[in-house]
Amino acid sequence: MSKQTRNNSSTPATVKKTAIGKSRAAKSPAKKPAAKPAAITPAKTTTATPAGGSSRKPAAESSRRAPSATIKPPRAKAAATKAPARAVAKPTTKPMTKPAAAAESPAPRGKSILAEGDQAPGFELRRDGGGTVSLQSLAGRKLVIFFYPRASTPGCTKEAIDFTRLAQDFAAAGIGVLGLSADSQKAQDSFRDKYQLTTPLLSDETHQVLEAYGVWGEKSMYGKVFYGIVRTTVLIGADGRVAKIWRNVKVDGHADEVLAVAIALE
Repeated sequence: MSKQTRNNSSTPATVKKTAIGKSRAAKSPAKKPAAKPAAITPAKTTTATPAGGSSRKPAAESSRRAPSATIKPPRAKAAATKAPARAVAKPTTKPMTKPAAAAESPAPRGKSILAEGDQAPGFELRRDGGGTVSLQSLAGRKLVIFFYPRASTPGCTKEAIDFTRLAQDFAAAGIGVLGLSADSQKAQDSFRDKYQLTTPLLSDETHQVLEAYGVWGEKSMYGKVFYGIVRTTVLIGADGRVAKIWRNVKVDGHADEVLAVAIALE
């Protein structure tokens, strides 16, 4: 075989190799760009296009987001409507408790608060056994008035018995003694007979004299507030003025103390 023949025979082989290489090279770059742009371009276009609004995909995306924007406002309104409901519920409970607490504490009814040195308020009241007793009828002498809450109760009974026990000592010193409560005359009669009391017991069912002497007022027992007589003793001098007042009296030894102070009073 001649040199020219070999050259001619080898030409097709190189041409085939070159053609195959170009075809592979052409195929391989075609696959890579086709795969990468397909994965990359959608992500970039979805984030960049909503601001411009020029492509079709952002329009579809904006239409998808539109429903979410319409759903949020109802939630905000629901939260806004609940807030006023709670705000209205709180004020309605507070005003109801204050009037209840205010109704339990009644207003004071005492017309005056007697003080030492004041002129003793005048009175004329019924007494046990019938008849009446007035301050005017006892003028010019010392007078003790013990105000007790209720006849035949333990404390009042002991106090009345103590003043009866010292009745002769008071009389010897020229001192008159009166007991006074809001009980009826019938209750005073029963109280006198049951315990053989000798001191006159006056009845003030209208509370006028009790209020004038400032002994009718608020009291409390077992958490309840009510009106009644506050146990008090008043010593009136011969001049008709209040010489001594004992308030919230403790019964034990009280009558003896009053006698000693009354005797020492000039």
